[in-house]
Amino acid sequence: MDNLLGILAIAILGWLFWQQRRQSELAQQYIGLRCKQLGLQVLSVARGSHQFKDKHGRWRWQTVYLFEFSANGADAYQGYATFKGMRPVQFDVPPHHMPD
Repeated sequence: MDNLLGILAIAILGWLFWQQRRQSELAQQYIGLRCKQLGLQVLSVARGSHQFKDKHGRWRWQTVYLFEFSANGADAYQGYATFKGMRPVQFDVPPHHMPD
């Protein structure tokens, strides 16, 4: 019975890792697409915080991704994108200088 529980625990951890990787890849694609639409260059993307409940108390895997971007190649700003499950729900780009 202990072996079965160990195998089940390893399988669940593997599945969670796979889902996190899938979400990270989707986040990088989404952030890249949104920045391209806004005429911005993505410099880096990093996974931020995780939450298992949203602000309304509902159970949902929520992850915040932080990204750096540049409008003219000389400066850098930090924005964030929030994902619930595999869907983007919020994209925040702070005010930044646009090139002439």
